[in-house]
Amino acid sequence: MKRIAVFASGSGSNFQAIVDAVNAGTLDADIRLLVCDQPSAAVLQRAQKAMIDSCCLSPKDFADKTAFEKEIVQQLRLRGIEFIVLAGYMRLIGSPILQEYPASIVNIHPSLLPAFPGKDAIGQAMNAGVQVTGLTIHYVDAGMDTGPIIAQTKVQIHANDSIVDVQKRIQQAEHICYPKVLQELFTKETTNAAP
Repeated sequence: MKRIAVFASGSGSNFQAIVDAVNAGTLDADIRLLVCDQPSAAVLQRAQKAMIDSCCLSPKDFADKTAFEKEIVQQLRLRGIEFIVLAGYMRLIGSPILQEYPASIVNIHPSLLPAFPGKDAIGQAMNAGVQVTGLTIHYVDAGMDTGPIIAQTKVQIHANDSIVDVQKRIQQAEHICYPKVLQELFTKETTNAAP
């Protein structure tokens, strides 16, 4: 069973979807840690309720990003973390974490990358007038949503949709797709590792 850490900055709905999938037996993972950078984030209550250890660190308490990420790496090592799942974590991952976990960090982004990377992807899509957007699950590299794409799911934008409407539709798709794709990744890794 893969020992994972989930990184999140906000309400934690994708974190909850992953917890629910583990509890339902559809995702073979051991969620050892939630890493959060916002002390007021609702995801911390979700972790507490699920009895999952959490580590909340504020970057402003550290000399620089490197020192901040080195502390995160220490927390990950303490718990034997093998894989990192970003679920609404609003920071670019830097070299201390990338070097410790090469090809072992994934993210979910609310657009069909490479279209609309970065912040406010749904707003970007609606301003561009596209009729189809969606979500992308990808490996994380040093860039902004530039890592190799693992899976994508399309979501329609209807004529009278508000940003909230589209956001809800994408989140519903994310909560189904993310645990499913993670399970596929972990199964494939286990199969490839078998003698």
